[in-house]
Amino acid sequence: MAKKIYYLGILGIVLFEIANVYFIMPMPGSQEMNSIDLAYFLYSWRWIFRLVFILMLLYGFKAAFQKSKILSLIFFVIAIGIGYATNYVMAADSMFLQTHNLKMSDASKSKINTSRIVIGITYKGESRAYPIQFLGYHHQVFDTIAQHPILVTYCTVCRSGRVFEPIVNGTKETFRLVGMDHFNAMFEDQTTKSWWRQATGEAIAGTLKGQSLPELPSRQMSLKQWLALNPKSLIMQMDKGFKTEYDSLSNYESGRRKGNLTRRDTLSWKDKSWIVGITVDNQSKAYDWNDFVKKRIIYDVINNKPIVLILANDNTSFIAFERSSKEQKFNLTNTVLNDGQNEYTFLGQSRNPLIRDLKPIKAYQEYWHSWKTFHPFTLK
Repeated sequence: MAKKIYYLGILGIVLFEIANVYFIMPMPGSQEMNSIDLAYFLYSWRWIFRLVFILMLLYGFKAAFQKSKILSLIFFVIAIGIGYATNYVMAADSMFLQTHNLKMSDASKSKINTSRIVIGITYKGESRAYPIQFLGYHHQVFDTIAQHPILVTYCTVCRSGRVFEPIVNGTKETFRLVGMDHFNAMFEDQTTKSWWRQATGEAIAGTLKGQSLPELPSRQMSLKQWLALNPKSLIMQMDKGFKTEYDSLSNYESGRRKGNLTRRDTLSWKDKSWIVGITVDNQSKAYDWNDFVKKRIIYDVINNKPIVLILANDNTSFIAFERSSKEQKFNLTNTVLNDGQNEYTFLGQSRNPLIRDLKPIKAYQEYWHSWKTFHPFTLK
């Protein structure tokens, strides 16, 4: 009986440690299930489960060892190996490390190729840009802009970039990458251990479930376009300690990667097809990237509000605005928009002080599977 308890303890540890990782990592079938509550339960009570199984091992070890020294030790080593692999080797924050050497440089000192795509943010007159080649590996970068803390995030499996204020209940919070849910990166806050979804900034498990991090407006553009619009912007530079990891993502932004998680479907409306997603008054809509490249300017009406999506000449940088009326149309010359009555910058800033700026709309380039998962009622 004691011997059986020993081997049941071995089996319990192995199955538990695998399950503890399975539901929050991209393993076969794991990301298609609505299993976040189960995953969080296993994670929250992990030390209770481990204690029970360890006690079973201790109780039955002598009997198992006397029956077969080699067999009992082999299974024990296997259990230890699986426990180590799932908690260290396969742990998200062990696979994707954070930079502790964040360096920002102006354009004159920057060593980043200006064809690279960046997530750019402007706040209280200051601008900063973060290459997605770097963000894609780290998943999150903590920084400050105008003395205000920001959390710049990116999920390569969803192709989603977001900038949040890392403020929870009025207090600055720190986060670690804990895994993913429905193929989207999840972060765990240090204080309450709640889990937060990268694509929406919403806490989806834990005591803060239902709360959301404040999102700051950001743009996805080529660095060249960003600097043309924000010449004084600072730019994130390479952390040389992660050069190999960055190099592995050098072809990500162009859509030339081959892996199932980060490849691109060049056909439209496939899971890994690129789209541009926007939300107007709680109504979301996705626009096919292939169609966008052909048309370059797309006019639409969502919830009775005329909108426009505009793609720059670099086929990378894009912007979305509300239009003043359905009749308002634009021409784009370099970085200047003209509606026949006035000129605007590509960021929608009016060149006539008597005419209001265009109202920007948050627009994101994502994989179609990501957008439709987190915007289940989206139009297309």
